[in-house]
Amino acid sequence: MKSVTFILLGLVCTLAGCSGANAPPPPPTAATQTPQPLPNSNIFSEDVKALNKAKNEQKVVDQQKAAADKQLQDAEGH
Repeated sequence: MKSVTFILLGLVCTLAGCSGANAPPPPPTAATQTPQPLPNSNIFSEDVKALNKAKNEQKVVDQQKAAADKQLQDAEGH
């Protein structure tokens, strides 16, 4: 009878230890964290400014191309 009690007690302790209810949540991954803005002055600030300028200019060129394509399609009667 004592051995059954010890076995049951050991089983309960094992299950309670493995339940994971008290486990801390996993740390957030890099994908879920919001990127921090770059400071105004660092070694990459000039490169970032140039990249942003190029992206904005590409948007203008894409809009001009879309307008030209639309005019061409309208001229063809499509």
